[in-house]
Amino acid sequence: MSSNTNKRSIEDLLKMLAMGETLTSSQEKEMKDYKFWKTQPVPALDEKITKEGPIDDIKTPADVPDTPLPLIKDFEWCTIDIEDDKQLDELYKLLYDNYVEDTDATFRFKYSHEFFKWALMPPKWVKEWHTGVRVKETGKLVAFIAATPVTIKLNKSDTIIDSVEINFLCIHKKLRNKRLAPIMIKEITRKVNKHDIWQALYTGGSILPTPLATCRYQHRPINWSKLHDVEFSHLPANQTKASMLAHYALPNATKLPGLRRMEEKDISQTLSLLNKYQERFDIVEIFNEEEFRHCMLGSNTNETSTSNVIKSFVVENAEGKITDFFSYYLLPFTVLENTHHDELGIAYLFYYATDAKDEKYKPRLTDLITDALITSKQYNVDVFNCLTSQDNTFFLKNCKFGSGDGFLNYYLFNYKTFPMNGGIDPQTKQVIEDTTSGVGVVLL
Repeated sequence: MSSNTNKRSIEDLLKMLAMGETLTSSQEKEMKDYKFWKTQPVPALDEKITKEGPIDDIKTPADVPDTPLPLIKDFEWCTIDIEDDKQLDELYKLLYDNYVEDTDATFRFKYSHEFFKWALMPPKWVKEWHTGVRVKETGKLVAFIAATPVTIKLNKSDTIIDSVEINFLCIHKKLRNKRLAPIMIKEITRKVNKHDIWQALYTGGSILPTPLATCRYQHRPINWSKLHDVEFSHLPANQTKASMLAHYALPNATKLPGLRRMEEKDISQTLSLLNKYQERFDIVEIFNEEEFRHCMLGSNTNETSTSNVIKSFVVENAEGKITDFFSYYLLPFTVLENTHHDELGIAYLFYYATDAKDEKYKPRLTDLITDALITSKQYNVDVFNCLTSQDNTFFLKNCKFGSGDGFLNYYLFNYKTFPMNGGIDPQTKQVIEDTTSGVGVVLL
């Protein structure tokens, strides 16, 4: 296996992350035909948006059926209780064996129980939105889809939308020809509609009708030697291993004075900083303090313990003011069939903000993210990932991120928006440096 081929495989894995399943060739053709999506309230691919707003006529929960959609023979709906360790184990096994895997079966996402609780149990989470499918005869869990509450704001029109994020659509590999995915999407839509919520935000690596923005994956090696060992990164023809290690070397100590781990006492001030900062983007997520605390500090309620999933840091000046913050979450890969390494540490940039302005802005953002990279070393991170969303294009080059082959498309169900900048040129797909994107929301 060549190193170039395997690096592409990882890119494929990242592209498919939000889709939640590996499509067979027949399914790929079916998705390209858009048979299912033509029946849904989404903009057509060739549609020119002239006005923003909901697509379907206004309904009420009373208009929505109370009974679940019929499933194919031998299967039944279920609700997965994330608070029950046995059911959480079932979900872990389903996703580990069937969720997303690179084409060479070399890497798999290694979800933890803590990650599931952080991702699926934010404030206002709804138990019945963790929807599974079981085999009637054996009770085996063979499919899953989740919705979590999220409040979206479209800054240009000052529109606030109560919505959900759709995630973790996973179907057992042996059932990929059963047309379960459309049924599951319709069923989770029904459940969400019963709560008087009519929009959903989701992402996908494939082009569906119709993206509101497209971003490109970016990767920053932290442990280049290990990435090379597992054939994640290749050695350029004009470089040596020593030169690559030197190129990606990071300082041992962070640079910004006042940088420290985020604490409970920082939540209110940091949220205010984020709210002000996010005014620059077209689509953002709105948090209350309880939601922001969960996102930044994790699902642990014990103040003496820290999350193993989400890592958040603030910069506090001498007057006690929070001037900057950054966060990232950890989601490692299991490395299969490698005699030297069994896990790859992966960090994903989450939310950040700074009060720096004008000519100080780009250098400050570069220093902030450089410190994020440095702190990630203590958590055994081997590669640090982000997208061309937010204001990431201001620091990508100076922080030595490289563009991957993967793209992530953002979709809003039952709502039309004007197209948004995803940080890349629509034709060439190359990064547009130092340009604010329209996408301020970060989905898991």
